[in-house]
Amino acid sequence: MDAAALVGELRQLHEDAEDPDVERMPADHEVYGALLYAEQRAAALRAQSLEVRRAAALGRVRLWEYLKEQAEPHQARAVDDARAAGVPWAELAPALAVAAPSAAYNKAKRLKASTLTDETPHAHPVRRTPEAVLQAERRLVQEQAAERRAQEAAQRRHEVLVPLAARLLAQRDGLSADEDTDYWFEEIEAVLPHCRTPLQMVSLQRYLSAAVRSLSKQEQRTARPVARTDEAHLALTAAKEFVNHSPITP
Repeated sequence: MDAAALVGELRQLHEDAEDPDVERMPADHEVYGALLYAEQRAAALRAQSLEVRRAAALGRVRLWEYLKEQAEPHQARAVDDARAAGVPWAELAPALAVAAPSAAYNKAKRLKASTLTDETPHAHPVRRTPEAVLQAERRLVQEQAAERRAQEAAQRRHEVLVPLAARLLAQRDGLSADEDTDYWFEEIEAVLPHCRTPLQMVSLQRYLSAAVRSLSKQEQRTARPVARTDEAHLALTAAKEFVNHSPITP
């Protein structure tokens, strides 16, 4: 919803009705203040058509719903910060307008529902029950843990990738490379000295994979090994092993 635009429409309705106090209506981005004004000055629209009065009232309903939806995630984060600061549920109960610590806990979970989504294709907000929120939070923790493991695995691959590519490049003269392989070696040579960012790592891995693939095709085509020295053979074998077990991912 474009809340500011909807406030502007309300303002226009009051201006068209020649509301004498319309200049006191807060700016379009001050939704709460503008709503209070529109509520207090609803009588200024009394002489307008039923259609106009209905449009104004419906606009206010939509804006109050918008404010409520906007407020809940902020309140949920405030509760999280309070808990992180050691505020007990018993102290949060009156702040959340409930009578007991357990009720405060349940309300906090319901507030959290507005910040979480379920596993449906359209990722709807989770049901506003403590059980549904706990389930969504557990799923989020599992997803974050999986993402961390994937990042750690990628980091380990990257730590191996640079010396492996440098080792193969150093044995370039010991490999019977064709024109295609030479091209990929030049790409490796260009990116290797500056390989720091994830994107550069992905590029390096892609070039290394292409060079290994080109060398393997050459071996199949000629039925002869491309490595002319033991060092080149070991470097190529290590590169093949890495490429075969390391998918190219950002």
